[in-house]
Amino acid sequence: MSIFRSGLAKTRQSFFGRISQMLGNSEIDDDTWDDIEALLIQADLGVPATQRVLSELRARIKREGLTRSEQLNKALRESLQSLLSIPPPMNISGRPLSIILIVGVNGSGKTTSIAKLANRLNRAGRKVMIAAGDTFRAAAIEQLKTWGDRVGVPVIANKPGSDPAAVVYDAAAAANARGYDILIVDTAGRLHTNFNLMEELAKIKAISSRIVPDAPHEVLLVLDGTTGQNAMQQALKFRESADVTGVIVTKLDGTAKGGMVFSIFNDLKLPVHYIGLGEGVDDMVLFNPENFVKSLFDEN
Repeated sequence: MSIFRSGLAKTRQSFFGRISQMLGNSEIDDDTWDDIEALLIQADLGVPATQRVLSELRARIKREGLTRSEQLNKALRESLQSLLSIPPPMNISGRPLSIILIVGVNGSGKTTSIAKLANRLNRAGRKVMIAAGDTFRAAAIEQLKTWGDRVGVPVIANKPGSDPAAVVYDAAAAANARGYDILIVDTAGRLHTNFNLMEELAKIKAISSRIVPDAPHEVLLVLDGTTGQNAMQQALKFRESADVTGVIVTKLDGTAKGGMVFSIFNDLKLPVHYIGLGEGVDDMVLFNPENFVKSLFDEN
């Protein structure tokens, strides 16, 4: 809980804390609704999620005869939490080798998220390997190798500019042969704007399923929490082309606009599996709706 509270301090102080202060002991009036709407939009909930929350609140106030703003404050927290859900367990057990594809635009924190995920799974007793499938950027390959050394996970890579699908094929074959049970695959980070790269992603998926039936078993989209509703536009594109199964939201400690997490559940109907709340290798935590909402409001 403490990592949630410290990691979400900026969002709490900027928006949700202000809602709590605003909803002191006073009557609910038209200004109250306008203020809540403005703050939720500014906190990056997006219009659909904000409208849903407001309509639920209005209905509840009418139904329960609430008149005081502190009652509305409690109802708001409950309404926000109802948008979220605990993510289902990832589909990475019950077979000799499971493949996780990681997608997202450059700069979203994709490489560090791969390292943090590999570290988590490795420490949970899984045998993890990484495939450096973003062959378009030499820096991405080097970064992954460095991170792999740091967390004790082998990285299969090829020269910059080589065929990403070939790298994935080699890595899947190596993981199979050496008894690894999870392969995490990095992919190129310009996919949402480039048709050829979308084709490349389809090719990677086809290649991985040749080695392991039904692969990839999870496709996780990495979204930069600091980019808010822009990230939502990326997410829509990726969901169309990559069959995304879940989301990792990074850099939430570095933004005042943590409300985008509500949009992911409400607009995209995708689970958030992990959120990044710091730079350290252990600062990517399993998403917990109750801890998340409490930490957005509670100062103490």
